[in-house]
Amino acid sequence: MNADPQTNDRSLTGALTRNGHWWRSALTSGPGLAWLTAFLLIPLLAIVTISFLTRGEYGEIERPFTFDNYQRLLGFGLLGFDPLYPTILVRSLILGLTTAGLCLFAALPLAFFIARLPGGWKTAALILVVVPFWTNLLIRTYAWQILFSSESWLCRTAQALGWLSPGTALYPGFLAVLVGMVCDFLPFMVLPLYASVEKIDWTLAEAAVDLGANPWQVFRHALLPQIIPGLSAGWVLVFLPATGQFVIPDLLGGAKTTMLGNLIQQQFGPSRDWPFGAAISFVALLLVVGGLWLRARNAPEKDGGLM
Repeated sequence: MNADPQTNDRSLTGALTRNGHWWRSALTSGPGLAWLTAFLLIPLLAIVTISFLTRGEYGEIERPFTFDNYQRLLGFGLLGFDPLYPTILVRSLILGLTTAGLCLFAALPLAFFIARLPGGWKTAALILVVVPFWTNLLIRTYAWQILFSSESWLCRTAQALGWLSPGTALYPGFLAVLVGMVCDFLPFMVLPLYASVEKIDWTLAEAAVDLGANPWQVFRHALLPQIIPGLSAGWVLVFLPATGQFVIPDLLGGAKTTMLGNLIQQQFGPSRDWPFGAAISFVALLLVVGGLWLRARNAPEKDGGLM
């Protein structure tokens, strides 16, 4: 009567495979695997293949196979070393790190605040966090352009306080890019953090206080270890897409500073250099996979490495 569930699962799996009932797996997993193969695996293989090809005189893709695209990305070209592309890569990583750090700085107290609210207020606060997603990213970015223009109330206030010279605007500039990036990615940091904060065992904090710990020690030793899964998940969800973001840096930065996403868009667009663009895309994909691998490797067992 009290059979082991794991034994039953193994016997069922064994019966399916030994009896050759592969069609059941094909009916259940086949459509999903076919979708992933057609729209993920094959395009990925195409990008990798193109990255080793050569750009023709008029932008066409042709042989021979070469590593020149990757060498060019590292800064090694026909005229020697040029730090342009390594600088763009480092600049994009710095932007991603800065965005993730600012989002964490803003999301951590917000997640604790929401978690301590009563049930109805908690739901309303979570809705307010995701409200920006109800508006298209381009519309939100154009709205920041208006707010950061020289005639906006925000800039006029800064000019009146002496922070800006008369007629000066906050847009375009790095500050405008950072504000736009933080506002766009903040919910991706708040929601995972909130999920971890809501599960905190507060008796550990009470025990730390009873043992004489100050507020910082309580947070560091009693609370922080409990929210590490949400913190790491939020960091991955913000840092990786922020590194490759191109819409916000392009619109709020005035296209004056090239980022990784802008560089990819230029190669597949005006420059018509698909092999070099494919090489940049593949390196960016490796950064994403590397970040996810580190997240899964350092995640607690109970978290299962999932975000």
